[in-house]
Amino acid sequence: MANVMLEVNELTTKYITRFGEDVYAVDHVSLKVEEGKSLGIAGESGCGKSTLALSLMGYYFPPLHYTSGEIIINGKKITGMKPDDVRKSVLGTEIAYIPQAAMNALNPTQKIIHFIEDVVQAHDLYITKKDIYERARTLFETLGLPAEVLQKYPVELSGGMKQRTVIAISVLLLPKVLIADEPSSALDVTSQKMVIKMLRQLMETGFISSLIFITHELPLLYNVTDDIMVMYAGQITEKASAEEAVFDPLHPYAKGLMGSIIVPEKGLRDAKLTAIPGVPPNLKKPPAGCRFAPRCKFTRPECLVTSVGLRDAGDGRTYRCIIPEKELREAYQAEKEQREAKNVHA
Repeated sequence: MANVMLEVNELTTKYITRFGEDVYAVDHVSLKVEEGKSLGIAGESGCGKSTLALSLMGYYFPPLHYTSGEIIINGKKITGMKPDDVRKSVLGTEIAYIPQAAMNALNPTQKIIHFIEDVVQAHDLYITKKDIYERARTLFETLGLPAEVLQKYPVELSGGMKQRTVIAISVLLLPKVLIADEPSSALDVTSQKMVIKMLRQLMETGFISSLIFITHELPLLYNVTDDIMVMYAGQITEKASAEEAVFDPLHPYAKGLMGSIIVPEKGLRDAKLTAIPGVPPNLKKPPAGCRFAPRCKFTRPECLVTSVGLRDAGDGRTYRCIIPEKELREAYQAEKEQREAKNVHA
């Protein structure tokens, strides 16, 4: 049985506004990532993806606050640890985080190698600058980055090169889990491809043990991750294999998310785009029942008042919906037949 690198049980975190209002951006989320595996997290902007990523680090800054649940990394429970202990013995070594717009994380006044020295010496006071350089040079060359990048300032690098440099720096301390939050956003297609190739290489060469890849582009995860978790309004709506989540989504929100994106994959490239009506709920006062009910085309009266947990759909797939799997599939089939009939008459 594979080792579990990251285990999260019923994690709940919230933001507290300046008016004292609670906003539960991560609401009772549970997940596991095994050694050698990658998990994708997808959803609209504001669904809680990035907040979940920050929460998994176990290092909270107001207005984000830990509420309940536990986070276990490589067998070590980090919830409840003192912030200084988390920073010294967990961040960077057990888990690392590549934030959105990571290319802007580099210090514009420092050469890359000097930035790296600050990062490494924060965890190892006795390591020499020569050893740091050799470690960085070896890593960069292994990942296809020329060693001369170490002697450059960030302004001398392209956006794609800066992004890959930040990714390389994030794994210098060999973290067990790497969280990449929208690592390919704001990049051209060629640079995106290089970033994805680099993340795969980090797994294959053992620089990291497991990967969490966050994006709002669900189809992108098909080429990167083993499994996909879809989030909506701070909750998990579906967890499935990448193949199932992209080509056969079950939850109405996951289905709508796929239908609203242009997908180049064979079998989906000719699908007609459909928009999800409405907007996500205000998490200061979320709906009493299903949080997606106000936007769902299959909403029943009980959906508006009954909150439902994740249902087991077999083969490790789960989804959060009051409607049984068989009925959902029948509804999707009927909808498909109606569209085809309209196209024929048109």
